[in-house]
Amino acid sequence: MGRTVVVTGASSGVGLAAAEQFAAQGDHVVVVGRSEERLDAAVARVRAAGGGREPGRFQADFERLADVRQLAAHLLAAYPAIDVLANNAGGMVGGYRRTVDGFEATIQSNHLAPFLLTNLLRERLAGARLVATASRVHTQGRPDPADFTGDAGRFRWGRAYAAAKSANILFAAEAARRWPDVTSVSFHPGVVRSNFGEGPVRLVYRFAPFLTTPEKAGALLVWLATAPATAPATAAAGGLTDGGYYVGHRLTRPAAHAADPAAAAALWDASAAAVGV
Repeated sequence: MGRTVVVTGASSGVGLAAAEQFAAQGDHVVVVGRSEERLDAAVARVRAAGGGREPGRFQADFERLADVRQLAAHLLAAYPAIDVLANNAGGMVGGYRRTVDGFEATIQSNHLAPFLLTNLLRERLAGARLVATASRVHTQGRPDPADFTGDAGRFRWGRAYAAAKSANILFAAEAARRWPDVTSVSFHPGVVRSNFGEGPVRLVYRFAPFLTTPEKAGALLVWLATAPATAPATAAAGGLTDGGYYVGHRLTRPAAHAADPAAAAALWDASAAAVGV
C-alpha cells in the first residue's frame, strides 16, 4: 500500500495535478479544497488517476481557522500516520479583507492556516515530508510577526502576497530546525496556468502566454515529496536538503529576509501565539 498524502488546495491547479500524480503512483491521497463543486470534480479525477481507488476528501476554507481545526481533527481520527503534507493552499487576495479570526486574509490563508494545520498534525508527522508551495515573488515582501491584521489603508495585494510567500519559506526552514524527524522544504512552482487569485489577477494566470502547466508544477511537488533527503554536503548528488528552498530541482538561496533564522524563529513564535498552538 502506498503512502498517505494530504494535499491542500487540491481542487485545481498545482494541487490537483500533484494529487493525480500521487494517486497514479499508488499513494492514498486526501484531497482538501475550498469549493464544494470543484472538490467533487477533483475527487473524481484523482479517483480515476488512482485506478478507481477512492481518495479522502475534506472541504475547508483556510480563511476560517475553525475549518482548519475540523480538518486536523478529521485527519487525526482517520489516519494513524501522514507521510506527506503538501501545504499548497493559498492565493492572492485582491483587496484588504479581515477574516472572521481577525487576521488579514492573505497572511491567514497562505501562512497562519497551514502553520496551524501542520502543528495540529504534529503527532502524525514523524518521518514525514512537508512541502510548502512558496514563490519567487517572496523577494518583494516580508511578514511582520507583530502585525497579522494589517491596515486597509496601506494594503497592497502584491506586497501582502510576497510577504506570505516569505512566511512559507521561513516556516519550512524553521520546521526543519525544530523537528529533526521531519523533512521540510519549500519551492517556487513557476508561474502556473490556473484559476489562481481574484479578479484581474485570475485572468493573467489563466490566459497569459508562456506559463508553466499545472502538470509540470505538480510533478515538481511530487519530486520534492519523494526524493531522498541527504545531508547538505551531499545534496548536490541528487538528494534534498532539509529546510531548503527549491526553484525547479535546484536548491536556491532565498532573499536574505527569508533566509534569516532569527526572523524564522520570531515568525514561528508569533504565529503560534496568534493561532493558539
